[in-house]
Amino acid sequence: MTHFIILPGSGGSGPAHWQSRWEDANPAMRRFRPSSWDLPDFTDWLAALEAAVVAAPEPPVLVAHSLSCLLIAHWQTVSQRPVTAALLVGVPDPASAVFPRYGMAFAGIPQGKLRFASLVVTSTDDPYGSQQYAEARAKQWGSRFAVIGPFGHINAESGLGDWPEGLELLDALVCEA
Repeated sequence: MTHFIILPGSGGSGPAHWQSRWEDANPAMRRFRPSSWDLPDFTDWLAALEAAVVAAPEPPVLVAHSLSCLLIAHWQTVSQRPVTAALLVGVPDPASAVFPRYGMAFAGIPQGKLRFASLVVTSTDDPYGSQQYAEARAKQWGSRFAVIGPFGHINAESGLGDWPEGLELLDALVCEA
């Protein structure tokens, strides 16, 4: 059985968010547990991701949204723990006008490819990061790239519900990894 680690962005992805819906529907999906969702501490989030990967019974698939996409880019340079793949949804641009100041510790994105299979998913109208920014990160990280249309930050406000198309993208990533 494939195991998944859900990595919400700041705020923690409430009950209407597709990540929470996926987690509720699939016991193989477990959320990582940093100390604070509302005031993300970079060092704490790194440690929480490491602990979640260590606790996984096999190399997991990481399912990240927003700030956690940047977290994964940093974490994979300092940890040697194996993961199968990463789904990176709504990659935020630290230079965007709406990027929160508390997230700046996540901003200095390491150069180079990720050391595992990955897929960057973006929308055409994400206020936190343009389609062009997401595509540049996908190229930098050696990730596949998907644009899903005008769905904002691909969060609860996007009206995606259970987001079955996202699950299809995740399943395809897992099959290819």
